[in-house]
Amino acid sequence: MASTYYYGTGRRKTAVAQVRLYAGEGAAVVNGKPAEEFFSREGDMEQALEPLRATGNEGNFMISVVVRGGGVTGQVGAVRHGIARALLESDPELRKALRKGGFLTRDPRAKERKKPGLKRARKAPQYTKR
Repeated sequence: MASTYYYGTGRRKTAVAQVRLYAGEGAAVVNGKPAEEFFSREGDMEQALEPLRATGNEGNFMISVVVRGGGVTGQVGAVRHGIARALLESDPELRKALRKGGFLTRDPRAKERKKPGLKRARKAPQYTKR
């Protein structure tokens, strides 16, 4: 692997992705596995690589990702966010395209905590009048 790379950290729900973009042929490795093998669900890989497509950099970078925490959807979102941040580091001119696609904004939605006296975050016990 080449020694120079562009780094970006992506987050979504409880997942955190550390992304490195190397100048190269365009292979993607996630947690030591080929990306297509790691994200086996239909459409997950396309969603993760959206920032590259939006900026016209598809196939220009070798991608190395370490992702931890969360579920599959959260990890895909974290990788997508990390790739966008690393692309921004590689070329600040891409900010407008990345911002327009909404790739730089961290998705703040997460699981709401359970409240005391309730069954779940919002579900209350059944009300009985008599």
